[in-house]
Amino acid sequence: MINGRTIICIANCWDYDPTSKHQVMKVLARRNQIIWVNYRGSRRPQASVADVTAAVSTLRAVVCGARRVSDSIIQVTPLVIPGAQCRGLRALNEHLLVAQIRRVLARLPAAAGGPVQLWTFAPDVSFLAGRFDEECLLYYCVDEYTAFEDFDDRAVGAAERRLIEQADLVVTTSAALYESKQRLHPRTFLVRHGVEVDHFAAAANRELPLPRDVADLPRPLFGFFGLIHHWFDLDLLAAVARARPAYSFVLLGDCLVHAGDLTALPNVHLLGRRDYQDLPAYCSAFDVALLPFRINEMTRNINPIKLREYLAAGLPVVSTPLPEVLAYEPDVLTAEDGDSFCRQCDRALTVNDGQARRRRSTRLAGESWEAVVERLGEIVGSFAKSKSQTVEQSKKCGLGVLTG
Repeated sequence: MINGRTIICIANCWDYDPTSKHQVMKVLARRNQIIWVNYRGSRRPQASVADVTAAVSTLRAVVCGARRVSDSIIQVTPLVIPGAQCRGLRALNEHLLVAQIRRVLARLPAAAGGPVQLWTFAPDVSFLAGRFDEECLLYYCVDEYTAFEDFDDRAVGAAERRLIEQADLVVTTSAALYESKQRLHPRTFLVRHGVEVDHFAAAANRELPLPRDVADLPRPLFGFFGLIHHWFDLDLLAAVARARPAYSFVLLGDCLVHAGDLTALPNVHLLGRRDYQDLPAYCSAFDVALLPFRINEMTRNINPIKLREYLAAGLPVVSTPLPEVLAYEPDVLTAEDGDSFCRQCDRALTVNDGQARRRRSTRLAGESWEAVVERLGEIVGSFAKSKSQTVEQSKKCGLGVLTG
């Protein structure tokens, strides 16, 4: 287990729904000091309401400065220019980011110090390598960023390659990501996501009070939670909802795409984002969970955390055939088109008894975030040991030359 370090985490959106970076850092924070850096340099901002709102929120956070969100986690939102393209602005961004992180490091109490490690979930921060005298630079790769619609694929691809060259370790979260990144770095590892087991297992026995906004909907109830964006197959779900008018479909999460055709259907309910703490209650209400994602280069590389959250809650899942879901068959039923998706939804209802729900939840017991961090600790520890041995060997070789 990693212990007594100051870990600089380059990520984003501390105050949004918890993702892998949040979960990993929360576990690490039990024994280490975390500096969480809300970094928004990768993505080009758009002239949209969502991006304008995000920009205003970011400016407020910048003005507020570094703030402690727990005894061992400090959040800082640095002043940078998102999507900067010209060389001068990029250089200014780099200078600002380094200076602001160093300022936070300098203000840490001596007792909270310890060797520094740099962990980045962002693909375009190679310029941070070596700037904090860190003992380890770890790139934690959770997505194929070149496949995102709002990223400059050439620029982010080149930036990621530079980062991988500088990194000591590369951690990937899907087999597809591992295959592509291990060609670029010899110390690349596959560490799949975990799940907050106890949080979601509370739904397996269906004993939680049902949320009011779904309690009176016609059953059966098919549910999804998460961000609804370009990877979500709205057309597929609309076709399924039309074909099964007696089924209710509930979507929880911010919707960043036009969903007019879907919302017009009387049995589809877009309820907006719900707090993470409330998700088990919704899972208790769901009969079946859904993962209707498009199949493309981006989704072939993802490993959706919500898959494990659904299963830890005991839910059967119907999904498009994402590579990372196939290992969970038959608890996950896959389908590529509307007709087969409908049939799999029908089938999922037949395997939703209490015993099946408890079995699914129990199956996920060994996939906790604590187990993930334990594995990460082994990887970092092995690297540190190897690095130490190399240094010692170099010293011996040097001594041999001097005394020979």
